[in-house]
Amino acid sequence: MAKRGAGPGANAAEAAGLRWLATGDVPVPEVYGHDETWLLMRYVPSAGPTPEAARAFGHGLAALHLRGAPAFGSPPPDGPADAWIGLTGMANVEEPDWPTFYAAHRIEPYLREATDSGLLDAAGSRVIGQVCERIEELAGPAEPPARLHGDAWSGNLHWASDGLWLIDPAAHGGHRETDLAMMRLFGAPLLDVILDAYADAADDAGAPLADGWRERTGLHQLFPLLVHTVLFGGGYASQAVAAARSALALA
Repeated sequence: MAKRGAGPGANAAEAAGLRWLATGDVPVPEVYGHDETWLLMRYVPSAGPTPEAARAFGHGLAALHLRGAPAFGSPPPDGPADAWIGLTGMANVEEPDWPTFYAAHRIEPYLREATDSGLLDAAGSRVIGQVCERIEELAGPAEPPARLHGDAWSGNLHWASDGLWLIDPAAHGGHRETDLAMMRLFGAPLLDVILDAYADAADDAGAPLADGWRERTGLHQLFPLLVHTVLFGGGYASQAVAAARSALALA
């Protein structure tokens, strides 16, 4: 399969991300090569969702996350620090803790862009800014950096005859709740089966999800909603503000 890159460095970032995620826990396409224009990888025919594949994926994703990353914001080995999420750039900058990384390198850059371009009004910008100011108290218990797919919406979960595959990553070291929240953002087939299997596997590994992880979904969805606001405008700005309000309600 040949895929055209979204911009400078996009193919290098995706190739490095796919290789970093290729631990055997969750299937990912094999990368054959890339240049600035094209990424060449294995073609995986699609098939319908099954509960068995959903459970296996949930178990595997938990194991993948627990393989960890060097730091919050670390890019995949041999990949560029400046990566992409969808059609927009995404900087991976290492920070000592997740709240600092998420506020400074995920929320704030896209909040500025959405505000400066007039896609987000001043009132909405203030609400989201409050999340950054209070991120320490909203983030939940501290966790070690997880090995994230980084853009795990349903379109990047590829159902095949031999399981559920991860494609098109924006991989980096981050918080494992981020991938779970991204799957919940637009919905996915058999999502409850996936999440239950994930939680069971995390429990079995001695790394249970922290209490309140479902309630923190809005906090973790704020970044992709801001990205969508910048890219597509429309109603995504109001959804981003709603996600920010839900996060602030946790304090």
